[in-house]
Amino acid sequence: MSKAIKYNPKYPSVADLRTKARKQIPKFAFEYLDGGCNEDTNLRKNTAEIREVELIPEYLTKHTGSSMKTKLFGIEYDAPFGVAPVGLQGLMWPKSPEILAKAAFEHNIPFCLSTVTTSSIETIAKITEGKAWFQLYHPAEDKVRDDLINRAAAAEMPVLVILSDVPTFGFRPRDIRNGLSMPPKMSVANFMQIFGKPNWALRTLFNGQPNFETLKPYMPKGLDMAQLGKFMDQTFSGRLNEEKIKPIRDMWKGKLVLKGVANELDVEKAIKLGIDGVIVSNHGGRQLDAGESTIKPLARIAEKYGDQITVMMDSGIRSGPDIARTLASGAAFTFMGRAFMYGVAALGAEGGDHVVSMMKTQLQQVMEQICCETTTDFPKFIKK
Repeated sequence: MSKAIKYNPKYPSVADLRTKARKQIPKFAFEYLDGGCNEDTNLRKNTAEIREVELIPEYLTKHTGSSMKTKLFGIEYDAPFGVAPVGLQGLMWPKSPEILAKAAFEHNIPFCLSTVTTSSIETIAKITEGKAWFQLYHPAEDKVRDDLINRAAAAEMPVLVILSDVPTFGFRPRDIRNGLSMPPKMSVANFMQIFGKPNWALRTLFNGQPNFETLKPYMPKGLDMAQLGKFMDQTFSGRLNEEKIKPIRDMWKGKLVLKGVANELDVEKAIKLGIDGVIVSNHGGRQLDAGESTIKPLARIAEKYGDQITVMMDSGIRSGPDIARTLASGAAFTFMGRAFMYGVAALGAEGGDHVVSMMKTQLQQVMEQICCETTTDFPKFIKK
């Protein structure tokens, strides 16, 4: 049985949660979460262009009710959205991945764990009873790649997501100023920000310094900040190609998804490689500021390839109406990263449950308003 829908009425929107989160956590942590790259052009376009999509209501049509239940890769979820992978989640709020995994499991939606976040494959698998997804940053060494994939398989995770949009890390001025580029460097200003957020500081102290828990078996002990940066550079080879994907497809027996797709050519290649799904994404506007927003390539890709491969989307979605607009544009499913992290940074252990409940409530209202019975019906209501 899925968890009941209940959210804190003081924070009925993601904008409210963002405002609260900004007050709760140090500036360097908030700016890591909140920022895009370069001038933040793509970050702003993502949400703005989703909201250019209009839906047409049907008020006199007979309506027997609306259901958010959505089947994806043979699994029925209670809503057509999930928790996107986010790196360094514990930096923004202690135990964030565990909080969000628990909420996702209780609400029967997918949680996707990033390779570079602050909880391990095994911990998240235990919380979700093996229902979480795992996102792989491609390692430089085959033995590390294989071990990560084998750990995800041993944890019975149903979906492996391989990341394609980080051939290089985005140029992020805030993170550079705050010392959160590689190698990271904590400044006097950072420590002053920590002292100004005692609740965050005490909880972080209690839970311990966040670490790359999934990567611990491969990391030498006692790395300082400079050594950590060198380790990360040596460990990951972000640029994917067909030759790197083929052995992953051969190894992984579950569903395989390519995340970070932004054009039709890459989707054609994904189909030829036997990949089961793509997530149209621009990494939340954090990689290529001169690129398109996500909603535009989504519509083209879904129209051309939606009957050949499962097409999903993340980046820029901030509300139930945004989810509806994205589904109407052709997505079979959606994911959100920042929305959930604002919730946890604002409300702590209650944040994950709050955001899921809020999104379900908002999406249900849209479905009833336009007379949409199932999530697959959304494209019928889009204004052409």
